[in-house]
Amino acid sequence: DDAASGSGGASSTPTETTMTTPAAAGTIVDVAAGNPDFSILVAAVQKAGLAETLSGAGPFTVFAPTNAAFEAALKSSGLTQDQLLASPDLAKILTYHVLPAKVMAADITGPSSPATVEGSTVDVALDGSSVKVGPNAVVKIADVVASNGVIHAIDAVLLPPGVTLGK
Repeated sequence: DDAASGSGGASSTPTETTMTTPAAAGTIVDVAAGNPDFSILVAAVQKAGLAETLSGAGPFTVFAPTNAAFEAALKSSGLTQDQLLASPDLAKILTYHVLPAKVMAADITGPSSPATVEGSTVDVALDGSSVKVGPNAVVKIADVVASNGVIHAIDAVLLPPGVTLGK
C-alpha cells in the first residue's frame, strides 16, 4: 500500500506524442537547461525574459557561450555575474547570439555575415576545421539539435556593435 502511494505518479508517462522526430530534445531552452555547462547562459536568458521566445517555434540557431566563456568575459570586464545579469544590454547581448534560422555546421561552407535576432550581423567563417563566430569565438560543440533549432557551444561571449561590458 505504502509503495504504491509513495511513487508520486512518477511511473505514469504520457503516451500521446504529437512529435514524429526521434530527437529526444526539447526546445533550445530545455536542452540548454539540461546541460550544466550552460547554467550562466540559462540564468541570463531567464533574467532577460527571453526563455519564452527561445522556447517558441523558431527555428533558431544559438551560438551558446559556455560557463567558461562567460567567466572569461566577466573576468576581463571586471564584472560579477550579478552585474552582468543586471545589465541593461543583457537582452541585446543575448539576442546577438541567435540567428532566426536553423544553421547546422555543415551549412557553413565559407564566410558569411548573417543577421542576428538582435538586428546586427555576425561574422561566421571556417577556420580550418573549426567554425569561427565573431572576432574570436570558436564553436567547440556543434549541432546540438533541439526541437526548435540548433545550439553550437562557443568559447567566447559575443558583443554586438556598440555594446561593451564593464562600463
